Amino acid sequence: MGKIYIIGLGPGDENSLTLGAINRIKSGSQNFLRTEKHPTVKYFKDNNIEYKSYDYIYDTEEDFLSVYNQIVEELKKESSTYDEINYYVPGNPMVAEKTVELLLQENLDIEIVSGMSFIEPLIEIVGRDPVNGLKIVDGAVFDSLVVDINVDMIITQVYNERILSEVKIILSEIYGDEYLIWIIHSGGVKNEEKVLEIPIFELDRTEDVGALTSIFVPKIEKKDKKIFDFNDIKGIMRLLRSNEGCPWDIEQTHESIRQSLLEEAYEVVDAIDSGDVENLIEELGDLLLQVVFHSQIAYEEGEFNPIDITSALGNKLILRHPHVFLQKNVENSEQVVYNWNKIKYESRELTTLTEKLKDLPKLPALMMSSKVQDKAAEIGFDWDDIQGPIDKVSEEFSEVLDAFKQYGIEDKRVEEELGDLLFAVVNLSRFLDVNPEVALNKTINKFIKRLEFMELRTKEMGKDLKYMTLEEMDILWNDAKKS
Repeated sequence: MGKIYIIGLGPGDENSLTLGAINRIKSGSQNFLRTEKHPTVKYFKDNNIEYKSYDYIYDTEEDFLSVYNQIVEELKKESSTYDEINYYVPGNPMVAEKTVELLLQENLDIEIVSGMSFIEPLIEIVGRDPVNGLKIVDGAVFDSLVVDINVDMIITQVYNERILSEVKIILSEIYGDEYLIWIIHSGGVKNEEKVLEIPIFELDRTEDVGALTSIFVPKIEKKDKKIFDFNDIKGIMRLLRSNEGCPWDIEQTHESIRQSLLEEAYEVVDAIDSGDVENLIEELGDLLLQVVFHSQIAYEEGEFNPIDITSALGNKLILRHPHVFLQKNVENSEQVVYNWNKIKYESRELTTLTEKLKDLPKLPALMMSSKVQDKAAEIGFDWDDIQGPIDKVSEEFSEVLDAFKQYGIEDKRVEEELGDLLFAVVNLSRFLDVNPEVALNKTINKFIKRLEFMELRTKEMGKDLKYMTLEEMDILWNDAKKS
């Protein structure tokens, strides 16, 4: 196999050709161009230098990757015929050039002859320093996942109206229709350069689109921030937890905000059940805040880095979806084994206590009871001290017993009195600053652990728990409590 020189033709103007590129053009070696739709090809013609272009392949293949793979195969054949060949690509061979990427994966004798990329004239035109963040993406395979609103972005390979239209839709969904961007035709080519600053919605109305067209999307500046991504939220939380932040946020721990996590999760569910999309957006944001809050606390305590959360999640998703990531086919789904109160009231135009109570999300009964009592306490309908709820619990307990003795176990009045007792217990928990939902969940887990202890102990004894007497189980239960 002969040697392949891969030469960059620069951004377009022949004056941007490097000395190394000119030397290769005049080397006498066989010349192959990915495309002759490039202004520097004029240099070849003016100097009567022969070349072969691979433009014809674009008409024979269904997609661009197939085009690029076919070009690579053709170059491999040519290099087997000649001692050395020259392969010319627009711009810099190592910038946004898929055929070069593919060639470098082959076991070939390759030498890169650098050229100015299309990036240099573009950043000169827009007057932006890439050291402050620049991302270069391929418009032909543009996707919302590649967008980073906190760095400048150049979108290349936008050579037809279809691609411009697809890019416009994605940019509009993220930045909005009126956000100003730059569309640059023939950047760096004298007498042909055309620069337009336009709102995103005009993107696919642009004329003169071609191989030398690029889009420049400036990052969203802090002073103009109305759109935030996940990194922005993490930055805001870091500031709130810093010495320059909010005293309340600084004081919080995993334990102090755990109740909020439960509440926000149920509020998301309520938004889903109500079919309120705007509220769903808000509540999902509140739930995400809890994740960010906990991750920032953990990072400060040296427990883990926020990226550990996304990494663990990503790995779990991949591990649990082998039929997607390992290409194992499944036939159907059955085979797949898976405050701010004031501001809130004003925004929702809630004025009466009843409206506020009806606005509460459909939380579990214990949590709902606590919230209802909190709302009643806001207007002064509450006990003066803890003795009130203590006495109320005793009163309601007596009424449960009286109802049972008088009416029997199946009478609905027993159910009613038991509900009153539970409500009174929740009220007592408020005065004790105990979240009843959390407390009950802890008791449930404790109960399960004790049963687990009992089962293990009986297994050690060679017995089965279900065949033991209540007295025997009671002994094991007391042992479990001691353990």
